[in-house]
Amino acid sequence: MDAMHAVHPFPPVWDAHCRVLVLGSFPSVRSREIGFYYGHPQNRFWRVMERLFDQSVPPDTEGRRAFMLSHGVALWDVLAACDISGSSDASIRHAVPNDVPALLARGCVERVFCNGQRAYALYLRHLDAALSLPVRALPSTSPANAAWSLERLTDAWRAIL
Repeated sequence: MDAMHAVHPFPPVWDAHCRVLVLGSFPSVRSREIGFYYGHPQNRFWRVMERLFDQSVPPDTEGRRAFMLSHGVALWDVLAACDISGSSDASIRHAVPNDVPALLARGCVERVFCNGQRAYALYLRHLDAALSLPVRALPSTSPANAAWSLERLTDAWRAIL
């Protein structure tokens, strides 16, 4: 598949009460189609959130946005634009970071977590020098990370609590 230039098509999930920021790398094709985070049905992000907060996650975009905000968790991605083949993080080239420092300057985020090693590597390359908050990589919730069971993912993601 040939790489195409893609621009992040939707805003962060954020308000001034968020204490935690979870950063992905760049939205998948499915997420870009539906206009919201972790839209691929096989991505386990929303199932992990249900287990962490012991509460059902609504299936719709506005419900999911409200769910995350009610738990003080912001969502965004490291990149604002890039050249990418499909949804392959490994194919990302010509990365342009989102203005995460400006977002963080407006609120009370205390901790930053990256969803997967690629998001973490992109964060370190493009954003780390501009931010003073500690950042931690968590195992990817992507279906490509099949080695991690839902139970193992949930245990690792307890760090956001």
